[in-house]
Amino acid sequence: MIMTTSAAQFRPRDRMAGHICLVTGGGTGIGRAAALLMAQEGAAAVVIAGRREAEGQAAADDCGRFGTKTLFVRTDVTEEAEVASLVQAVMSRFGRLDVAFNNAGYQERRAPVEQQTSAVYDTVFDANVRSVFLGLKHQIQAMELNGGGRIVINASVSGIRNPNPGLALYSASKAAVISLMRSAAMECGPRGIRINAVAPGRVVTDMMLASGIADMSAVAAGLPIRRMGQPHEVAEAVVWLASDDAGYIVGHVLSADGGFSAT
Repeated sequence: MIMTTSAAQFRPRDRMAGHICLVTGGGTGIGRAAALLMAQEGAAAVVIAGRREAEGQAAADDCGRFGTKTLFVRTDVTEEAEVASLVQAVMSRFGRLDVAFNNAGYQERRAPVEQQTSAVYDTVFDANVRSVFLGLKHQIQAMELNGGGRIVINASVSGIRNPNPGLALYSASKAAVISLMRSAAMECGPRGIRINAVAPGRVVTDMMLASGIADMSAVAAGLPIRRMGQPHEVAEAVVWLASDDAGYIVGHVLSADGGFSAT
């Protein structure tokens, strides 16, 4: 007789054990799911950054229910002074930074490129590219003080799978983020800092729901597995990339997209 056991029974529950973790855009969606999973997986502390104080503090409180130390820092990740202050707050409170998930981002309303304004362009690239650059700059400096760390960047299948009509700015910004990640990964690998990216596809988040897509069921029907993804499924990829289990993974983009990028 062959005994079967669910994969969940074998999943380690301490992949973040003892780590000091930082999640930007951690109040909702994928960021919140990743922060909660880090806490569940034994993180010593989870720091959540974002502009929306109520959601960010609520997420931090939820993380604390797993016995993890928590801190919410209101931060505009497009402003260098605020990003520097965020990382300094982590270092002052906890003494080091081990894991960072640069998750904050923005997607424009779907429209042809000629109908987008320069203001929308600035908003998209500031939120998706400038924020990652600033995060990397200050996180790398902090991690070097303690001999290394792990950084995961939230990219998108839109930066891999082209074209994406109606979301030209978002797609271009995510392609830029992937290129930035790979260069930073090559620079930092020899210094003990592993940098990778996760590329979500059609995942049910506030940003996805606000994208202007009228029929989500039609989107789901177009995926190989015939359903949308959930934030916690992307969070699993984030935590894996940030764990020792992915110790030989550097400069990689891990698609969590239900097969979307393969279609």
